[in-house]
Amino acid sequence: MKKTLAMFLVLALLGLPLGAEDKKEAERLQNCATVIKEIMDIPDDIPQDLIDKAECIIVYPSVLKAAFIVGGSYGRGAMVCRSGEHFTGPWGAPTMMALEGASVGFQLGGQATDFVLLVMNPRGARSILSSKVKLGADASAAAGPKGRNAEASTDVTLRAEVLTYSRARGLFAGISLAGSTVRPDNDANERVYGKKVEAQDIVFKGTVRVPTPAQPLVAYLNKKSPKNLSDPDSLK
Repeated sequence: MKKTLAMFLVLALLGLPLGAEDKKEAERLQNCATVIKEIMDIPDDIPQDLIDKAECIIVYPSVLKAAFIVGGSYGRGAMVCRSGEHFTGPWGAPTMMALEGASVGFQLGGQATDFVLLVMNPRGARSILSSKVKLGADASAAAGPKGRNAEASTDVTLRAEVLTYSRARGLFAGISLAGSTVRPDNDANERVYGKKVEAQDIVFKGTVRVPTPAQPLVAYLNKKSPKNLSDPDSLK
């Protein structure tokens, strides 16, 4: 009996990271997968060539205006990056992210809004993974072009480190989030992974497994855009 009890205790401890996942964070990761799949499966939304050239993708599902007004709260979501030092490998484990900024609240209106951010070069990705980044100041940002025939190679798009999109009431469009900030949410990472882990370690060490709630999100991105097709010069 004691041996059996000890065995169950060991198994429980080994399964701690999965069991420690906060329910809200798990739902958030599942919602991220739903949002990105619904958006990317529509041909007239984000151009495929931009997805194929992105180093990372950040998704903030169902952000409410009230979140920015009551108590100075913020939107919460997840950032998934291609693995490896130069972002050339498969999409890997997500880091949880926060979105802050009063300007966002005024743009949202009363309805829930989904945000999708494409991080287009290694410099922008590393900046966001390491600290709080103010869009338009610490990292250049622009409203992303959309549509199958959209001209994605405009000067603004080529220069931008982050391209931003929003979806509200079924309407999808590029939106300016200049003045807002994005940052890793390491408290949420601890709840997801069951231990303290920094955003950079999740992406670059390659030793963090994709948590169960995030597997549909990561699997979909690897199917949708298996290779990084960005200009080799941007990988330096």
